[in-house]
Amino acid sequence: MSSLNQTPILEARNVSKSFGKFKALQDVSTTFMPGTLTAIIGPNGAGKSTFFNALSGAFPPSSGQILFNGKDITGMQQHEFARIGISKSFQITNVFKQLTVHENVRVAAQMETARYNFLRNAQSYPEPIELADQLLRRVNLEHLRNKKTGDLAHGQQRALEIAMALACNPSLLLLDEPTAGMSPEETLVMMDLIRTLANERTVILVEHKMKLIMGLCKRIIVLHHGEFLAEGTPEEIQNNAEVRRVYLGQG
Repeated sequence: MSSLNQTPILEARNVSKSFGKFKALQDVSTTFMPGTLTAIIGPNGAGKSTFFNALSGAFPPSSGQILFNGKDITGMQQHEFARIGISKSFQITNVFKQLTVHENVRVAAQMETARYNFLRNAQSYPEPIELADQLLRRVNLEHLRNKKTGDLAHGQQRALEIAMALACNPSLLLLDEPTAGMSPEETLVMMDLIRTLANERTVILVEHKMKLIMGLCKRIIVLHHGEFLAEGTPEEIQNNAEVRRVYLGQG
């Protein structure tokens, strides 16, 4: 199906964000079509994380709009994002290290199916237990089901966090530097996982590893000094003279 006939799953319209007198984002506009795997890149200070936070509901933009499936969600509370189909994994791992691997995912699933009583006895909720097992298989952590999360390797903790993010079955998955702090081996495993997940849902990620981006994503958005600079396929971005000048240090 041609994307020309589709409504963008996510759209930013003239999004700006200021912190005091500092403008971290300035009138950024772009669209994300359903079923695409898109990376947001840029030099340090480009506004990548600020844009990610605005898209994911971590904070509202100072001006502009965020639309999800054509609906204005600007200023919506962050906890409401999962209910409408948006889930995220942040740069800093956010897991319960004192719980087991399975308990982490089960709690995430339980909060979706029994939001107001998620501390009840786990056996009262067979569906979250089964879902947690399914998600652990998805991220290749089933064999570590009963291991304390704090004992996992860093890459395994990141994969676990993605399993938790998948508990609400999002149509849009946002990943903030998913390979941060990983070894080359862990990075390859994570790349394979992201590629698989992108076959089932829309994925947007912020990443600074150019080799990873070029081999993984079909579309790239480049920010610079908080402004939209360019977008296109990896080949188009690599051949963009302005991108090479500001991002790759060429000119």
